[in-house]
Amino acid sequence: MCTGRLVVVVILLALAITGCVPSGLKSSSTPRELKGRVVAVADGDTITILDGLMQQHKIRLKGIDAPEKSQAFGQRAKQSLSDLVFGKNVTVTQTKKDRYGRVVGKVTIGTQDVCLEQIERGYAWYYRDYARDVNPTDRDLYQHAEEAAKKERRGLWADQHPVEPWLYRRNKRETAAMN
Repeated sequence: MCTGRLVVVVILLALAITGCVPSGLKSSSTPRELKGRVVAVADGDTITILDGLMQQHKIRLKGIDAPEKSQAFGQRAKQSLSDLVFGKNVTVTQTKKDRYGRVVGKVTIGTQDVCLEQIERGYAWYYRDYARDVNPTDRDLYQHAEEAAKKERRGLWADQHPVEPWLYRRNKRETAAMN
């Protein structure tokens, strides 16, 4: 191996060991933990936390999709999430950012999975389109929680025909495009 390549390999190895890998070289699939206090709840699946360095991070709860604010049960979903997390310290296990720059992650308070709790309360769907982003154990938990909430008609499942948020958003886009 030539000396130039060896130097690059040694530098990259040293950076990796010290945790100082340039962001362009980090794997986006490596989980990262964020800790902070919830300072805002935008809707039933989006919060803002303030970390220890007083930086805000907008968080999209991973694996779930809650009704939009303007949709049936949207305000109740937001209130449910607010009751769960507002003003509390949470841990966010982040694996990526979405197209809006929000951190996508599993939110926990201690051992309580907030994403699962929203599904159990009947204020969010298990977002199967992004199932590959959720670990297999959580996939099963989320699926069973949704089935139980649906069977017991909790939250949005009290509605005879609840509209999935992804369909609601698509219909809004299509209507706007036609106007």
